[in-house]
Amino acid sequence: MINNQVIIDLQLACKNLHGLPNRKMFQAWASAIFAVYKKKIELTVRIVDIKEMHYLNWYYLKKDCPTNVLSFPFTPPLGMKSPLLGDIVLCRQVIEYESKKKNVPDRSHWAHMIIHGSLHLLGYNHIRDEEAMLMQRVERNILQQCGYRMCCHVTHR
Repeated sequence: MINNQVIIDLQLACKNLHGLPNRKMFQAWASAIFAVYKKKIELTVRIVDIKEMHYLNWYYLKKDCPTNVLSFPFTPPLGMKSPLLGDIVLCRQVIEYESKKKNVPDRSHWAHMIIHGSLHLLGYNHIRDEEAMLMQRVERNILQQCGYRMCCHVTHR
């Protein structure tokens, strides 16, 4: 039996690095998410400033505003196997703003965003109410495993 191994390529593409979660935190959150998988998993976690997130949200989703998290699943070419699930892009300023506005601890909200983005990589969605309720239930369970409470519902602008 192969042990679960989660490899994170952490990209810090924001100007201010002070107060960001450290690599060990991202690793712990990702390991909790993918604990049921008995294979090697790789993902990229990129933390960006508001300008880059605004551009990505506009370019890929045609939404003219920044958002908290975007997920980009990776599908390998036919016949090729890859442990890479995809990329999660997090906007530092939006996440910090939401934490303050909703009066939740920063770490709890960062964990929630990683969990939320990872679930999108696994195919979860929140377009329909039933999908949203299932995704929130899974998020809540993983957050509790990590020692956090559900901090807020994720809304994408």
